[in-house]
Amino acid sequence: MFLTRCLFSMFAEDVELLPKGAFLGLLQTHRNDPATLQQMLRILWADMDRGGFSAALAKPVLHFNGKLFKGAGQDGYSLLLTPAQIDLLIQAAQSNWREVEPAIFGTLLERALDPTERHALGAHYTPRAYVERLVLPTVIEPLRADWANAQAAALVLAHEAAALEGKAHDAKLAEARAEVKKFHHQLCTTRVLDPACGSANFLYVTLEHLKRLEGEVVNQLEALGHTQDQLGFEGETVTLQQLRGIELNERAAALAELVLWIGYLQWHIRTRGNAAVAEPVVHNYGNIECRDAVLAWDAQELAYDDAGQLLSRWDGRTFKTHPVTSEQVPDEAAQVPQWRYVGARQAQWPQAEFIVGNPPFIGAASMRAALGDGYVQALRGAWPEVPESADFVMFWWNHAAAQVAAGHTRRMGLITTNSLRQTFNRRVVQAALDKGTHLQMAIADHPWVDGANGAAVRIAMTVLAPGAGEGSVQTVTDEQTGDFGEVAVTLTERRGLIHADLSAGANVAAAMPLQACQGITFRGVTLMGSGFWVEQGDPLITDEPGALREILNGRDLTEKPRHMHAIDFYGLEQNEARDRFPSCYQRVLLGVKPERDQSQRESYRNRWWQFAETRPAMRQALTGLNRYIASPMTAKHRTFQFVPAGVLPDQGLVVVAHDDSFCLGLLSSQTHVTWAMAAGGTLEDRPRYNNSRCFETFPFPDEDTGLTPPLHERIAHLAEQIDAHRKRVLAPEAGHSGLTLTGLYNVLVALREGRALTAKEKTQHTQGLVGVLRELHDELDTSVLAAYGLPATASTDDILAHLVQLNTQRAAEEAQGRMRWLRPDFQNQQNSLQKQELLAQKNQALEADFESEKPLLKPEQTKPTQHPWPATLPEQVRAVAAALAASPAPLTLSALEARFKGRGPWKKSLPTLLQTLEALGRAQAVQTGGEVAWRG
Repeated sequence: MFLTRCLFSMFAEDVELLPKGAFLGLLQTHRNDPATLQQMLRILWADMDRGGFSAALAKPVLHFNGKLFKGAGQDGYSLLLTPAQIDLLIQAAQSNWREVEPAIFGTLLERALDPTERHALGAHYTPRAYVERLVLPTVIEPLRADWANAQAAALVLAHEAAALEGKAHDAKLAEARAEVKKFHHQLCTTRVLDPACGSANFLYVTLEHLKRLEGEVVNQLEALGHTQDQLGFEGETVTLQQLRGIELNERAAALAELVLWIGYLQWHIRTRGNAAVAEPVVHNYGNIECRDAVLAWDAQELAYDDAGQLLSRWDGRTFKTHPVTSEQVPDEAAQVPQWRYVGARQAQWPQAEFIVGNPPFIGAASMRAALGDGYVQALRGAWPEVPESADFVMFWWNHAAAQVAAGHTRRMGLITTNSLRQTFNRRVVQAALDKGTHLQMAIADHPWVDGANGAAVRIAMTVLAPGAGEGSVQTVTDEQTGDFGEVAVTLTERRGLIHADLSAGANVAAAMPLQACQGITFRGVTLMGSGFWVEQGDPLITDEPGALREILNGRDLTEKPRHMHAIDFYGLEQNEARDRFPSCYQRVLLGVKPERDQSQRESYRNRWWQFAETRPAMRQALTGLNRYIASPMTAKHRTFQFVPAGVLPDQGLVVVAHDDSFCLGLLSSQTHVTWAMAAGGTLEDRPRYNNSRCFETFPFPDEDTGLTPPLHERIAHLAEQIDAHRKRVLAPEAGHSGLTLTGLYNVLVALREGRALTAKEKTQHTQGLVGVLRELHDELDTSVLAAYGLPATASTDDILAHLVQLNTQRAAEEAQGRMRWLRPDFQNQQNSLQKQELLAQKNQALEADFESEKPLLKPEQTKPTQHPWPATLPEQVRAVAAALAASPAPLTLSALEARFKGRGPWKKSLPTLLQTLEALGRAQAVQTGGEVAWRG
């Protein structure tokens, strides 16, 4: 608070709310007498709090009030500084604070927090351009739409008044002014909430735009015949009282009030002069609440176990040197207590028409370390509707979305990390959409400024509004780094119904997992302990080879392989591991157990000699295979390759337990890469492959799509050629020490973009024979498209729409018992139906016709559940849309009628409702063999 008072005093003297140079003069006069300066500042600020004559200045000062200058009798109100510290204040006070950008205080806060505190709070500063990118569509655009309507109505009435005379003219003109005043009242009573306001950048920018809009309203009233002193607003104006904030950090909350008051006073002085500033200069509105925004509780108590022992955990940051290995290991003595939150419940927010902000960035896996076990347990207990795998920010997103769905809030707009598109966070978004809301704006992947540590963070911006409707999907197409790490971006826009994965167009997010693709994809093993790793040349490799496996991670595939091994005690109990492989056991005992002893998960502590995640299902699926398909989970380029079955994949690899080259070809094609990019997420700025969303939903081609035996063979052959080519040019014996898989595909992308190659890329092009690699990929892509019945010129939208439709087709087939297993001998060992037998059952076979979509389910085949026909039109629209969305196949009018029951001529309204849903982008009409049907 001391620094906050100093900053406000610098601003006040520069706008002459304090006598000009008064604060600077005190600093300079008492620079060599810090104790006197401490007392003089205390006197000055106490006088500013109550107004009147100030002994410190020997002049009167305005009555500032508020809470910024209260508490003069408290310790720390005015600090005893050193001369060097006073010099820094003098240097700062000599700057011109009159037009200071209040947003800089966000940087001040962020850099004032130590890294641990900053991580626990998820604190970060948002650049002005980024703030406006969210504030405008969330708050200002809907208000401006309201203003456009009010202004238009006023102008119509003013035009009518012009044709009248006398009292009739005056009365009509008064009606016009009343329309404007009505909107002004709405503007002045609109509340905006930032539930994680930090230093109030979002609220400050919102305030500025609200004041600009108010200026337009005032100008319009003047044009209708009123002067400033005749406006009759009865003192009503846009004030800080409308801007509400919640902030956990006390320093940030204090800065937030400072930012808002400086911004407000700047606007007032700029437009009306400082003489118009009324006393008290500031008010204690209490609009910034310093508290937790998502969790409330009655009491916080130390947690004890059933035996009465205090529960504690390793603090997560204190290490010690191991006496044998000399490695840094967790210091088990550095414990912090666990807490129990009594009466934990959802925190309530003040009511607001708009919610906007930038909540904390803490991933689900980091929440316990950052916030404590007791807090996370209480939080998840209070918010059972938020999945446990969701990030911390999603508790804010869920709460804000609930306010929109309930009709309490007009719009909400929040910044999250770009992992919002990933499955675990996307469930929260989908739940909101299912409650009758829609995404008004979405930017799925946007650069971010982390001024504290320079980390590569990518964010998403989303704006949610009530009801159905289309929105704007904005995509970053160019980035230019400017001052202080801020990135200027170029955006392109696409309008349409925005799905939960923040895409418009084909609803890839709605694709259903297919049984035919399940059970053969896995994430590699998770070691959790540096003692498992064995480097090349280690004696353990020859002394106890039976306990070691060669192991690969993502970088081994994309960059230079490390040729690492891992001690793998899978299937062995502790005594067996010690008896059979004592040297390896001791290595793990010293290098793994100390870390695992501090784990919060009991299984990790108790079975410390084994990997944290041993992946038994993956090992079983790989049994009997000579090779399998692997791809880095997170990588710049999505590539797949064969790996020998004896090599163990770690958690950074996606494993497809299949040795078939046709499968490798499909996965390596641009068709699958396009699907994976749309269905998966990103980590920082790199695409991330999610097994359940990218692979298990992917519909493989078959005879019904255009796949023929020669085409099948060609795809398999091209996949083998691509795999062999890459391994040949990257092999050590090739002598290309600087060549990597990432480098190969960087050059391939440059060739496809038509960009001139750099000198380094030219070398890589020659060494890696990238021209050959490009030809092989081009031929593979064309062949795979043909297998789907698509032309070589098919666009990304065409491919995704086709695959979504095929996914629906395959899901409908599986619902009727028809499976197109990828590995039938493994996936369906007990009851595997041969494909030839299935194809012979023509009366049950479903044919795909992608020229005109055919209904996959006839009404008489499956009798649907009938729901009562809703009473109101909005409920009817919602019910019809839900029926279409839930159906795996398009529904005809009669099939849709069969899903409802009711009295009266309700069926007559169905065509109109369907036309409405089509217009809103929530339904699409398709031809089904001479009949029209609709799909959601």
